[in-house]
Amino acid sequence: MNPLLAAWLTGLLAVATLMLFTWMLSLVKRDTSIIDIVWGPAFALAAWVYHLFAPDPIQARQWLLLILVTVWGLRLGGYIWIRSIGKGEDSRYAAMRADHAESWAWRSLVTVFALQGALVAAIGLPHLMVQAQMVSPGWRWTDALGLGIWLIGFVFEAGADWQMLRFKRDPANKGRVMDRGFWAVSRHPNYFGDAMVWWGMWVIALGAPHGVWTLPSVVLMTFFLLKVSGVALLEKTIVERRPAYRDYIERTPAFFPWFPKKRAEGGS
Repeated sequence: MNPLLAAWLTGLLAVATLMLFTWMLSLVKRDTSIIDIVWGPAFALAAWVYHLFAPDPIQARQWLLLILVTVWGLRLGGYIWIRSIGKGEDSRYAAMRADHAESWAWRSLVTVFALQGALVAAIGLPHLMVQAQMVSPGWRWTDALGLGIWLIGFVFEAGADWQMLRFKRDPANKGRVMDRGFWAVSRHPNYFGDAMVWWGMWVIALGAPHGVWTLPSVVLMTFFLLKVSGVALLEKTIVERRPAYRDYIERTPAFFPWFPKKRAEGGS
């Protein structure tokens, strides 16, 4: 069997096993949203499995990308776990459970857990190309560029998450719109940072044979952040729940950070 295919299938099996156990735990806890906790770590798991297939000698580029995806995945999973303590099931999954009450157990296995496992296998292809092939020794300019992009993204994502966590924990901010720090230059700085993290890792993957052909993977991640599970989903009903958010929309870019427009009179 082709070594790349063998590595990918083994990684897929590892991720599928993780998703299966997480699904069973969700049935016990009646909380489908625990999938969000394992989303980031699942990518790190797949990358470590791919690394088991790395031919000798192991190169610095392989260790670099392995460390970056592990730091990103564990930080994201840890943050979502901390954020969810005492909150119960996320409203998105609660609504889906209510719509399919009798069949939700099996439906969630397919539409949530299996789907996200498949996305991990598809989006994580840059890591497969770097870890499971012979890569050139030494550093390339793409490694420095990719690391720089990753660092920018990580600072935005982790910093924005930390600021939002502090904001929500302050009772005085209940019902208000977070528009400070990273959130003053983008309505979704955490998603922008997430996208940059993945674009940075893809640039590093250009140092592996056929790494450039994994471009659809990072495009897919960006598409989901913008149009599916990220920006579009969160802003679908938020104006109805928080009228002040309309003013925030008018003066703050949705995704790419930029200088905010002058605050509307009476905004919060």
